Amino acid sequence: MTAPLEGLRVFDLTRILAGPTCTQLLGDLGADVIKVERPSAGDDTRKWGPPYVKDADGHDTRESAYYLSSNRNKRSITLDIAKPEGQALARRLIAGCDIMIENFKVGDMAKYGLSYDDLKGEFPGLIYCSITGFGQTGPYAPRAGYDLLAQGVGGIMSVTGEPDRPPMKVGVGIADVMCGMYATVAILAALRHRERTGEGQYIDLGLLDTQVSWLVNVGLNYLTSGEVPTRVGNEHPNIVPYNVMPCADGYFILAVGNDSQFAKFCAFAGRPELAEDPRFATNEQRVRNREALYDLLPAITREKSQAEWVEGLAQCGVPCSPVNNVDQVFADPQVQARGMRISMPHPLAGKGEVDLIGNPIKYSGTPVSYRRPPPVLGQHSDEVLRDLLGLPDSEIAVLRERGVI
Repeated sequence: MTAPLEGLRVFDLTRILAGPTCTQLLGDLGADVIKVERPSAGDDTRKWGPPYVKDADGHDTRESAYYLSSNRNKRSITLDIAKPEGQALARRLIAGCDIMIENFKVGDMAKYGLSYDDLKGEFPGLIYCSITGFGQTGPYAPRAGYDLLAQGVGGIMSVTGEPDRPPMKVGVGIADVMCGMYATVAILAALRHRERTGEGQYIDLGLLDTQVSWLVNVGLNYLTSGEVPTRVGNEHPNIVPYNVMPCADGYFILAVGNDSQFAKFCAFAGRPELAEDPRFATNEQRVRNREALYDLLPAITREKSQAEWVEGLAQCGVPCSPVNNVDQVFADPQVQARGMRISMPHPLAGKGEVDLIGNPIKYSGTPVSYRRPPPVLGQHSDEVLRDLLGLPDSEIAVLRERGVI
């Protein structure tokens, strides 16, 4: 079996999370990803720890868990694109690539002679993707952008958290991750366009744009009503009950999506009369009377254990779940059955391998593949320069002495 993107090559000038999320996904789908890093320094996230991978003696290496999270299925080379020799070498490597991705600040690539305008004449089929905080145009374009800033400017923090508490960011770098996902979709669509026309193109993605795009229903609630959404904690603005509820031994999630499910919940809870109460009989009325319903529910849900609620409601067809800690997530039988925890050999790990989070895509004919663990800095410099450019070892040694690689 071949991977869906086998035969495609990516020149990856990204670091941190948004770009590496995109290129890891392309790598999982079979692309040959050449991760270009600064000599001696590398991707900033290599130092974003602890935790770090432990060596055989139990000491920290310099491979952080953060870096490992988004850099498998790549080959790492070191290359100083600030040097003319590095720029020339980059062009030679780009000549053998289908896709180029970078997340430098606006205008930086032009300084190195590696902007899309610099390359499109020589490489008309190149798909070139730029990821920045605020995109290539607009008043904020020159600003540096990070996930937290995008979450703040893009509104998601204003609707995340409890009503009486300060705005809260999402617990993972979701603006970065979603920007990486949009970048992947854009690149795949551009590849389809190139198949038909032979033309490459430029893709401009900003963290803020993608953050605004996935305000989805909350954003549309505002655009439709003119009312500014507020923080509702774990509640849902349009569905009730949809919340984390207390139980006899902790908490569980109750996510009622329609009136039939509400009636089934009430019957299982031993309170069928609630489903007939005109304040709660329909979702529209439950939304209007959410405070009254949520005042009543905790006393009811505390009557059973988490296991009783989760197992009993699942049998009734009412969506529910426990609230797992991360250790419970990876011990969950469904997560294990779906292969969401994987291990790969790693040259620096004392146990000989590192644990990673698996790819969620399940193909019937061309499954994702885990071919390369997250590389150590410059691990494949010689290999790539020999294989792609045919450079002899003597020339590679000179480039290393000059600090080009």
